Formats: sequence, structure tokens, C-alpha cells
Amino acid sequence: MEKKREPKKIFIQGAIPVEKIANSIANHQHKTSIGAHDIFLGQVRADEIDGKTVSHIEYTAYEEMAEKVVHEIREKAFQKFDLTCAHIYHSLGQVKTGELCFFVFTSSAHRKMAFEATRFIVEEIKANAPIYGKEIFEDASSQWKQNTPVS
Repeated sequence: MEKKREPKKIFIQGAIPVEKIANSIANHQHKTSIGAHDIFLGQVRADEIDGKTVSHIEYTAYEEMAEKVVHEIREKAFQKFDLTCAHIYHSLGQVKTGELCFFVFTSSAHRKMAFEATRFIVEEIKANAPIYGKEIFEDASSQWKQNTPVS
């Protein structure tokens, strides 16, 4: 009988601390059935748009709905790929350029499943979760960020 996984809290106020990433890795050392981990880290870029440079992004979300959607994506990943673990975190609030805003960490017995699951989770969240970013420029003007699909 498959274990029922509870929805996880995915949101972190501000940037994702590098310690969270290190601790996530360290907490899996005792799980000896794991042969591979894969990590995706989203980082805020200092894009130049129409001659203006992004200084930070303000992330907002429909939190309850986003957590439900992300939980469903995570469950699909467990059904589709032979995963041991999957952890997902996304920032809310202000994240400066160079800081981390999105963290996906998967574990499995073999690398192919971890690689494929991570990509699946990232792309599904970007396409379907109600998480929004407003790019704030150095001159304090702003625009809503547009996610572009991976080609």
C-alpha cells in the first residue's frame, strides 16, 4: 500500500538560505537506498530590460492554492518516477539579484529518475502554480515577470 504524503509548506519569506540546501543534503546521508540526488536552484538575475536593470523580485502567490497545486505536482512525480524523496521550496517577498528563490531537491536509487523528476517538477510548477514575480528595477519602476517555457 502506497504511503499517503501530506501537503508540505513550500514558502519561505525572502531568499532561500544556502544553509537550507546544505541541511537538506546532510539529512539524507542516513538513507542508504538513495544512489542519486538532483537539485535545481532558481536565482534572481539582474536582467536588463528596456535599458533598466532588475534589482530584485517581489514574489507573491495564492498560497493555499499554490501549495495544493505543488502537492499535486509532487504526487505526480512520485507516481511517474521512482523517487525516494522530493523537496520543494519557493520564496515569497523580496529576493535580491544573486539570491536564491526556488529550490527543488529530488532523490532516487538511480540518477536518471532524479534528473527527470527534477525537470518535471520545475517545469510543471512554472507552468501551473499561482506564484507571481514582480521585477523591481533600480529606478524603482516595476513590471510583472513573464515565465518563458524551456525549449
